[in-house]
Amino acid sequence: MTKTIIFAEAEAQLGAQHLSQLLRNKRCAVLTGAGLSTDSGIPDYRGNGTARRARSPMRFLDFAGSKEGRQRYWARATLGWPKMRDAQPNEGHRALKNLFDDGKFTGIITQNVDGLHQKVGTTSSVELHGALRQVVCLDCGLLHEREEVHQALLQLNPGWLQHKAEFAPDGDALLRDQLSESFCITDCACGGTLKPHVVYFGESIPAARVKSAFYALSRADALLVVGSSLAVFSGYRFVRQALKDKKPVYLINRGPTRADEQACLKIEASASFTLNALEEAMA
Repeated sequence: MTKTIIFAEAEAQLGAQHLSQLLRNKRCAVLTGAGLSTDSGIPDYRGNGTARRARSPMRFLDFAGSKEGRQRYWARATLGWPKMRDAQPNEGHRALKNLFDDGKFTGIITQNVDGLHQKVGTTSSVELHGALRQVVCLDCGLLHEREEVHQALLQLNPGWLQHKAEFAPDGDALLRDQLSESFCITDCACGGTLKPHVVYFGESIPAARVKSAFYALSRADALLVVGSSLAVFSGYRFVRQALKDKKPVYLINRGPTRADEQACLKIEASASFTLNALEEAMA
């Protein structure tokens, strides 16, 4: 097995130049995770500060199974949504878009639900886990814009944004459960249950999204993973497929990943800085 070449934070520029040479005659599929969006002010689950705010993400049965579970989610998410809504793409998102537009990538697959790839103008990314900008009715299937639901919740809960809460991953917020007990939730016009249009733990990713992601990988000569620890199988499966197809895997991520010993190269540095340097090196 080829030993992984590792570049530390201080060597990010050099690492990006080396990666540009590896990608020079290759088309690459890209898998992005939460580490790409931390420079946009969106916290991840496993980065700095994670232990302090560690908690389990929402599970589908917890949400769908009880009104109390839905109250807890919407009470927290109503506080977190404005910051997620107003977050802006960073240099990493822009670099990926530019490299894709230049034909360097076969596709961008993201585990993120923040919509920043779309906000920067990337038109062909696969949002594996869905997007917080939409809300779906679990009964009739109707899609709603998140901002419309947000405003309805604020009308039902006047003064709610005055609560102080720390922003958390995936547009959530850290709020004591006791405060959510009085929170009023809204339903679909059909009377059905509204849920953010994202994949919770316990749900399956729609087959069409998985197929689109594997198609991007099938057309690529390599896989670049950016800002993901690959702890969740929904992302790691693409590393496994790339290795099965004997395609090299490259990593840009602070902290350990599930593929550290399988990758050809790893740059342990800021995703936005490294991708910006990669774009410059490949110009």
